[in-house]
Amino acid sequence: KESDSMDIIDRAIDAGINFLDTANMYVRGVSEEMVGKALQRNGKRMHIVLATKVHFRMDDDDPNAQGNSRRHIIEQCEASLKRLQTDYIDLYQIHRPSAEVPIDETLRALDDLIQAGKVRYIGSSTFAAWQIMESLWVSKELGLNRFICEQPPYHLLDRRIERELVPMAQTYGLALIPWSPMAGGFLTGKYQRNQEHPS
Repeated sequence: KESDSMDIIDRAIDAGINFLDTANMYVRGVSEEMVGKALQRNGKRMHIVLATKVHFRMDDDDPNAQGNSRRHIIEQCEASLKRLQTDYIDLYQIHRPSAEVPIDETLRALDDLIQAGKVRYIGSSTFAAWQIMESLWVSKELGLNRFICEQPPYHLLDRRIERELVPMAQTYGLALIPWSPMAGGFLTGKYQRNQEHPS
């Protein structure tokens, strides 16, 4: 229920949570709309760091409405701003790497959004350590804003990031924002040995 979702966001902010992370593709924009409505209702936009992501397909009829191209990033930033009912995004993250689009095109688009005041910081999600290093090199060479964080999957059953990603992040000053720390609910205890688990 919409009011329940907004109440949860209100309670979280009142309890001291100051980072809200969503994505344009979560329920095809509905998640961003809920966050936007909640922040309008409670008037606490200035009290939080608002993060969202871009990459996945948003229009089944348009093959270009996906990925990390300049067109998609800029179009989706505008759409996210509208859904979130804000004039800037604190952290705009590339949801997945793309082999089809050169990283310099992606970074130039993100840098333009920062220069326009629509985005404050940029980050990546599920990039390999080498892909982040490539992005840092390109940013430095072209004089562009760089990724400040990476959002990898990380939990007790998946600790792969400890091999390369964590040392790289520590060396180059990137924050890590783990996603799925409870393995999609698997580590919460809600699944018992004698019952079927979701695939």
